[in-house]
Amino acid sequence: MDLVAAFLTILFVMDPLGNVPIFLSELKDVAEERRQKVIMRELLFALLILVLFLFGGAWFLDLLKLKQESISIAGGIILFLIALKMIFPQPKFGAVDESLSQGEPFLVPLATPCVAGPSTLAVTMLFVHKDPDRMLEIGLALFGAWSVSAIVLLSSPLLLRVLRKRGLMATERLMGMLLVIIAVQMFFDGINRFFAAPV
Repeated sequence: MDLVAAFLTILFVMDPLGNVPIFLSELKDVAEERRQKVIMRELLFALLILVLFLFGGAWFLDLLKLKQESISIAGGIILFLIALKMIFPQPKFGAVDESLSQGEPFLVPLATPCVAGPSTLAVTMLFVHKDPDRMLEIGLALFGAWSVSAIVLLSSPLLLRVLRKRGLMATERLMGMLLVIIAVQMFFDGINRFFAAPV
């Protein structure tokens, strides 16, 4: 997977447009002059978590002695499930999380699981394990996706005014459909490697 494909995949999984309403909801009780600072702080926390998984995740998967074929097939399945959730969205947080909305959020739920969520962390680990020699490219793709997410989320009030809720939902579903195509390709790449591998 090249740099552009890795960047787009991570960006779609990170789903910044889908996170816009959540960020606005979580920050509604925060003073307006503090909101941008809080968003930036949470984004930096998310970046730290992502970098930790970028460098440590592949080592963890190596401990499990997983083959590249299984990683590629599993990655395709994971991406496909993520894409389905984007196309057919469900509420991202239940009643348990409502207690977190009081006051200024810290680490949870904005840094994780919104930006550095399980899906993004899993995809990052899979990419590094699949192509360990391309760590720099994957790191650049991850940082690029995070940067775009940061711009989108810092602009969230403006985006909501321009696109409105329906526009955000439509864009998120379009990203989900593109992610389905990437997921299917990754799955078939893994199948091809499995049958091409020597017995």
